[in-house]
Amino acid sequence: MLEVRNLHVSVGDRKILDGLNLTVKDGEVAAIMGPNGTGKSTLSYVIAGRDGYDVTEGEVLVDGVNILDMDATERANAGVFLAFQYPMEIPGVATMTFLKAALNAQARARGGKELQTPDFMKKVREASQKLQIPQDMLKRALNVGFSGGEKKRMEILQMALLQPKLAILDETDSGLDIDALRIVADGVNALRAQERSFLVITHYQRLLDYIKPDTVHVMARGRIAKTGGPELAHELEKTGYAGFVGEAA
Repeated sequence: MLEVRNLHVSVGDRKILDGLNLTVKDGEVAAIMGPNGTGKSTLSYVIAGRDGYDVTEGEVLVDGVNILDMDATERANAGVFLAFQYPMEIPGVATMTFLKAALNAQARARGGKELQTPDFMKKVREASQKLQIPQDMLKRALNVGFSGGEKKRMEILQMALLQPKLAILDETDSGLDIDALRIVADGVNALRAQERSFLVITHYQRLLDYIKPDTVHVMARGRIAKTGGPELAHELEKTGYAGFVGEAA
């Protein structure tokens, strides 16, 4: 599904990713943990195609295709989805208008048929009920006035509707209380499938109590310092990252 090979990324004169290698298999939930400033969010942004990052070497392959040659829209149409740590508020853009435009843009790009309003409304209603998103939220401007938990649930709703091949969650547990965390995690778990892979970026093991990873990667100094099973997250909770930072040097 996802293969990152020898990825080097800089912002200005600062090198952030330094020869990073990572593989996420079909149907796998892979977690990336690590200290602040090690490049976890940078990796997510580079995969998704955000501007401002200079890839000086390496490849990012999704289903064998190097997506670094695509712009962000092409990557999204190819099935890459990024849930941001801090979703933006977009005043003046109605949530339902945004959702319908996103779904139909994807359908057009893939040669499919656009959803008519009744089918679209049914699809959104069913997905929002599963995520405990009240209908009045869908009547507001996108993310405007939403709590942190509501913003994260809205992103999981987008993911549920778009059905990506590769879903990247960039610290989606940031700012969530336990109830909101469970709701978001339940939404993610409901989407787990053999044809869909997840890259879950987090500082804390608590998210991984709800979204059970198949693999845990420790990232330090712009590289993967260690890879293991779910037990590695528990080890990090006890020992911290100091030893792994040394290993990456």
